[in-house]
Amino acid sequence: MRSILFLFVAGWLGGCIIAVGNRGPRAREPRGERPLAEARPDSGERREVEAVLDEWHRAASVADGDAYLGSLAPGAVFLGTAPEERWSVQEFRDYAEPWFSQGKGWTYLPQERHVYLSDDGELAWFDERLQNAKLGECRGSGALLWGDGRWRVSQYNLTVPIPNDLVVDVADKIRARAAKEPQ
Repeated sequence: MRSILFLFVAGWLGGCIIAVGNRGPRAREPRGERPLAEARPDSGERREVEAVLDEWHRAASVADGDAYLGSLAPGAVFLGTAPEERWSVQEFRDYAEPWFSQGKGWTYLPQERHVYLSDDGELAWFDERLQNAKLGECRGSGALLWGDGRWRVSQYNLTVPIPNDLVVDVADKIRARAAKEPQ
């Protein structure tokens, strides 16, 4: 009888230890051989990720530098549309704060978004179609990390999609421009 009681208590304690290590509602079952699938639109985690991205775009639009820059994870990287635009958090802060301090921001309106979540619930990645008054249709993609009880943008990549029938002409213009620049 004692050995059965011991096995029961040991099993129960083992389950408690596993539950504590799983971080509660963020834990997921291992993916294994399951194909990658977009997060369900009604999942709480997806709604959280979407809310962070929507607020991030809103903060840029109204020049709220504290909210916008505060949404970046430590070590985040922002990739802009120009080849040289690979900014650390501090470099991006140095770029953005002068604009924000003048009340000037930028507006990108999300049109469509796809969100994926890692099995452990600690990483989300996405791609989105955006609309901008000056550039027209743009694309954003990136990743968010879960930490300190919230999602934060760890990488964002802003691009301007070029239709295939125009891409060769654009590439030729870029090469011609680079050839004129001093080395």
